[in-house]
Amino acid sequence: MNLPIIAYGNPILKQKCSKIQENTPEIQNLIDDMWDSMKNASGCGLSSSQIGKPLQLFIVDSQIIYENLELEDQILYFEKNNKGIRETFINTKIISHSEETWEDYEGCLSIPGLSQKVRRPWKITIEYFNQDFTQQTKTFSGLTARIIQHEYDHTQGVLYTDRLKPLTKKLMESKLKKIANGNILTGYPLKF
Repeated sequence: MNLPIIAYGNPILKQKCSKIQENTPEIQNLIDDMWDSMKNASGCGLSSSQIGKPLQLFIVDSQIIYENLELEDQILYFEKNNKGIRETFINTKIISHSEETWEDYEGCLSIPGLSQKVRRPWKITIEYFNQDFTQQTKTFSGLTARIIQHEYDHTQGVLYTDRLKPLTKKLMESKLKKIANGNILTGYPLKF
């Protein structure tokens, strides 16, 4: 089911999300709804808090980006033999990250029409449960790691705008207020 995306300004986006128990009812339906909603919004990542469920759950599709990049950009954003992922992440914990960082533009389905450069580690190692609730420990890099970190932040009540320099955020203030007040048109449903 295609659900509306929670827009900037809604307090649920600033809420730290709850852990999910293995026997949580309807979790598989929620995951399916998230994939439908993300695809409808042409996104590459979505946190359950963005559809009104403050749980430690997010999905990432970096394969769609890889498939649509020119070869030189694939080399820039993805390490060799990495073609991206389509994965569900439950109760994620970042256990290490590289000292190497990089800055690139990030956008957010909850903050449509805006993007800014955010500095993040190039590589992260995380522990999480997948959709089948099987525990995983994996290392991700490049654009995939960036999307994971962005969505993980959502589970902690952090938006990419919280990581911006104060002046940069100040310059975005009027546009952010317009979004929070519902003065935005998108190709997907928003909830304010």
